[in-house]
Amino acid sequence: NELIREIVTEMGATAMTITHDMSSVRAIADKVAMLHDGVIQWTGPVSEMDDSGDPYLDQFIHGRAEGPIEAVR
Repeated sequence: NELIREIVTEMGATAMTITHDMSSVRAIADKVAMLHDGVIQWTGPVSEMDDSGDPYLDQFIHGRAEGPIEAVR
């Protein structure tokens, strides 16, 4: 996380990271896109994730089993 943030800051670069680690998202991202089944369900700034009102994003960031995302067996 620190290396990515350092490179972005020092070089003025843009970085795209794919992760399920929400602590990393909060540490390095400015903007977030949430994908589910190949469809962008939500996009916005990190600061709006917790109050997005999006059921997919809410279930994912809080690690809930209940919600629109179903476990694949």
